[in-house]
Parts: sequence; C-alpha cells; structure tokens
Amino acid sequence: MDRIRLKKNDVVIVKKGKDKGKTGKIMVIKPETGRVIVEKINYVKEFIRPDRSKNVQGGIMDKEAPIAASNLMLYCADCEQGVRVRTKTLEDGTRIRVCVKCESSLEKL
Repeated sequence: MDRIRLKKNDVVIVKKGKDKGKTGKIMVIKPETGRVIVEKINYVKEFIRPDRSKNVQGGIMDKEAPIAASNLMLYCADCEQGVRVRTKTLEDGTRIRVCVKCESSLEKL
C-alpha cells in the first residue's frame, strides 16, 4: 500500500462517494489501512446499548467513519478546488508543499 501523503489538520475535499464535493479537516490518519477520518464527512449512525454499570443511557449517535485516502485531495484555498501537490525546497533548506496549478504554499505557517 502506498504512503498517505496527507497530514493531520490538512483541509481536504472529497472526490468520490456520498459526500463528493464536501471539504473538511483531517482528524485521524490510519496508515496501516489507508483510511482517514475527516471532520463532518462520512457520518454514520452508531447504536449504543444501555449499560447501567457504566452509567450509559444508550441510543443512536452520529459519528465520523473512516474514508479511503484515495478518495481525498488536498484543498487549495486560492484555486478553490482539490489540487495535486509538489514539494519545494526553500533557501533555508526547509521543504514545503505547494499547489501545482497556482504555486501557492499549502503549509500552515
């Protein structure tokens, strides 16, 4: 399986699936399965059983489920769409990710 080239707190856009076109921030990355949990994307219903010993009431809860990293693209605020990414080395030796289309930095400085 290929390496996931996304980082935590990156803003991504969904390219396939029921949430196509929505954007959200990455909360958790699971590299061993190639899946990512994105904020407010891929909501599923979880049924919780009541448990008196743990003082849990029970019911139905909405939560984010993992989505395949191949269905996501990094979101460029300047282009306002999902973009491919290149790495660029600055004069001081640090490497940053830049948008292929508009050459703007995608790093949060």
